[in-house]
Amino acid sequence: MLAIGWWGMRRSATAGDFLVAGRRLGPAMYSGTMAAVVLGGASTIGGVGLGYRYGLSGAWMVFAIGLGLLALSLVFSARISRLKVYTVGEMLDLRYGRGPLGAFSGVVMWAYTLMLAVTSTIAYATIFGVVLGLDRTPAIVLGGVVVVGYSTLGGMWSITLTDLVQFVVKTVGVLLVLLPVAVVKAGGFARMEADLPDGFFSPTGIGARTVLTYVLVYSFGMLIGQDIWQRVLTARDARTARAGGTVAGTYCLLYALGGAVIGTAARVLHPHLGNPDDAFVTLVRDLLPTGARGLVLAAALSAVMSTSSGALIACATVVNHDLRARLRPRADGNTGTGRSAGADEVRGNRLAILVLGALVTGVAVVLGGVVEALTVAYDLLVGGLLVPVLGGLLWRRGTATGALAALGVGSATVVTLMALLGVQADEPVLYGLPASLAAYVAVSLAGRPTDPAVLAAWRARAADGDAPGADGPHAPAVPAARSATAPRKAPQA
Repeated sequence: MLAIGWWGMRRSATAGDFLVAGRRLGPAMYSGTMAAVVLGGASTIGGVGLGYRYGLSGAWMVFAIGLGLLALSLVFSARISRLKVYTVGEMLDLRYGRGPLGAFSGVVMWAYTLMLAVTSTIAYATIFGVVLGLDRTPAIVLGGVVVVGYSTLGGMWSITLTDLVQFVVKTVGVLLVLLPVAVVKAGGFARMEADLPDGFFSPTGIGARTVLTYVLVYSFGMLIGQDIWQRVLTARDARTARAGGTVAGTYCLLYALGGAVIGTAARVLHPHLGNPDDAFVTLVRDLLPTGARGLVLAAALSAVMSTSSGALIACATVVNHDLRARLRPRADGNTGTGRSAGADEVRGNRLAILVLGALVTGVAVVLGGVVEALTVAYDLLVGGLLVPVLGGLLWRRGTATGALAALGVGSATVVTLMALLGVQADEPVLYGLPASLAAYVAVSLAGRPTDPAVLAAWRARAADGDAPGADGPHAPAVPAARSATAPRKAPQA
């Protein structure tokens, strides 16, 4: 991984190379890297654990991820690709006019990507503990050094190349080695069905409410996550984003089913495990010989590393483009397209990854409640940002003030209900989304429409991502959102 990162450094001469791999990935590379980033440790070790606890219906969490990726690829990826932005915040600036919305969305997205990177980093402890017998802290530091190292060296090019290696290892180790071995050792599907309760083979055994929550949190999270959008932006054109993403989404559905079947087999072979998440490591330890065991553990490590590196570069991109750029605007108006400016951009992004990587590793060492932290991050992301982002993509009448209201009301509802009911409750996102939508529609309709000049710039970029300035490292220059007291311009055809 480190050697590939060093090689990728030679291909990262500009900010576009470093952040979105030059926007020139073809279908094969795009499909592999997209599948790798969305299928992390939670999808692998956690997916098997859900299968151990609920049977085949345990596939719903990872299935929801696949459904979200399919929806993103088929409905939104072409437009996102044409926008040629770097962050979700830049998209909001382009659609609503440059204002506070982009900064507030950047704070929410920074918290989400940071916690996603932290929880992925903590997962190193489990895997290295089995492979090398390391304690928790040195295992986290070891994994963090590797991921931060190759991510800092080559940015998205290094991450893409390592993702492809990790995708192959993950596919072979989990689907082609562990899955058939587990089913055979459990006596085949006939014995599994005979030994387990009927609910283990029901597609809804996990509960309809849980399925709905998974769809709201994970499927919708796929539509707006910075780590996912940044991979969409690596595609060389809209057709690649749509087709490659569809292949990756379909692969996620198969991976979900495979993990649930492995967990179901583990329930037959080891019916009294204290922690369902131990099912994966237990099967690997007891069923596989030396060599195959290392391959499957490497597959789990690959799943964790791909998600961690994707979240890390997404977090750094948000800091540089949505937060730092607003505090320190370029006084000279330089767009960063020259050689020296491009080198400065790469150095700045490389430094951001290094600093944030050290922060992520440090937080991972001291943090305990990773599931709770990740739930908070996803609930805030979906409850606060889903409506402003999808509203901007789908509804012309949506305004900046409406989007700000949706972000504020949705986030406040989620935080309040989590404080009252607990972070694992379903209610925060179930009530936060409708509240955010109601605020968006009501405030947008009550206020003045978005400036026609802003909408014209938005339509031009959405229709033709090759517009002048479309690939600069910063958000395109767009008019500020019209204030409520500004004089109304005459309607334009």
